[in-house]
Amino acid sequence: MTEELAFRRLDLTVRRRIDGAFQGDHPGLTVGTGSDAEELVRYQPGHDVRRIDWNASARAGEPYVWLTRAEHALETWVLVDRTPSMAFGTTTREKADVATWVAAAVGLLTRGGGDRVGVGLVGRDGVRWQAPGPGRIAARRMLRAPDHDRDGVSATDLAAALTRLAAQAPRRGLRVVVSDLLDPTGEPSGPFGWEGPLRKLAARHDVIVVETVDPRELELPDVGDVLLTDPESGAQREVSTSDRRIRDAYAAGAAAHRAATAAAVRSAGADHLVLRTDDDLARVLTRFVHRRHRTPTRPARRTR
Repeated sequence: MTEELAFRRLDLTVRRRIDGAFQGDHPGLTVGTGSDAEELVRYQPGHDVRRIDWNASARAGEPYVWLTRAEHALETWVLVDRTPSMAFGTTTREKADVATWVAAAVGLLTRGGGDRVGVGLVGRDGVRWQAPGPGRIAARRMLRAPDHDRDGVSATDLAAALTRLAAQAPRRGLRVVVSDLLDPTGEPSGPFGWEGPLRKLAARHDVIVVETVDPRELELPDVGDVLLTDPESGAQREVSTSDRRIRDAYAAGAAAHRAATAAAVRSAGADHLVLRTDDDLARVLTRFVHRRHRTPTRPARRTR
């Protein structure tokens, strides 16, 4: 599929099924020029007379005027994991394909007046930054980004990438982290090396963590002897999937890892979305965005 065709299909999907879900969800933090009424105050010279509330003024016997909530451009950054572990998938797509789709979809969704989207690609050689730009341009850049790393050991782990993101983009805004959240330096059930940096990032920004998962990472099929390879380190191990005890232990370990990961993300103060490679991505993302609208959360910080 060509880049242009992929973009048109994604744009059509976003407009039909998700469009508008993010719009208006990012109120400003200060009172000033805007469209939403925020505070009713006594009229002072310099106030906009068009915003006088005549009913309130009649009751008080003196003029009162509505001040409005300031609207500022939302700065969004998407950190996309493209390390070797993302080059895995047993359905029609790989985890890296899911990450690319999510990053491009965020670009198409975050396209209010003045809103800008930047991207950080986490690979074997570090983090490659794409400067913030209009959402549609960011989406196109993401679709044409170089292929993800398939070989070699990752030199930049997620913890380091999150720390760099905080330094690269200090202005308050929305931060979306797309990764399988695998931590080669820690235990499968935590604590994870990325917890601390994620907590610091969420203390300043509105953070969404999108975790990518493949069904074969949750349970093993009974297919006899298989050779498993760790894409990050290259370590290999032969496993007999015909042994039910091994399959049960694998499923239990995977479930424990999922629970520990969800708890760590929640503890850091970030929203958590899990996307499987066999999901209807638009349906799951739409449901997640609608839930964010229905659930009172800390508003995303717009730039001052």
